[in-house]
Amino acid sequence: MRMSGPTPPSREPHASGSHYQPSLPVVLVIVVVFVLATFLMVRAITPSSGSASTTVTTTQPASGSTSTTAPAIAKSKVRVQVANGTNVAGLAAKYTQILMVKGWDTLPAGNGTHVNSTIVYYTGQFRAEALEIASTIGVSSSSVQALGGLDPITGARSDDVIVLLGPNLAIG
Repeated sequence: MRMSGPTPPSREPHASGSHYQPSLPVVLVIVVVFVLATFLMVRAITPSSGSASTTVTTTQPASGSTSTTAPAIAKSKVRVQVANGTNVAGLAAKYTQILMVKGWDTLPAGNGTHVNSTIVYYTGQFRAEALEIASTIGVSSSSVQALGGLDPITGARSDDVIVLLGPNLAIG
């Protein structure tokens, strides 16, 4: 008399530790959904999603009056052209890279008219941004001026901020 229990047929799944293997089309659908969800999440949190940050600062001077600053424009929305106004090769590319890393919307580096010192031009309401760029690259606020009717760099009149690099930034 044999006392062995029935053995399960080899085609039946094991009761414990069963492993399900989805078909190839199911795996592909899962991968596509994952990639699409990742793309949408990354895109939703990037600065280029169209949301510009605004800041309004209110201070109380000694006289008791209140002053406010204009809403800030997101760096990624400010078109910045950097041009070399010296004979030093690669100078504009160097400063374009510096500003790009800081989040500015930089255009390809170019060449401009030769100048004795760096000038940061701005158009329209971009004075605050031009001042911030001047500070970033290490030039004084006295180097910042309105573009007006000037054309220091061919084709750059419609840019928001134009940086024309002089020999003072070629040193070092």
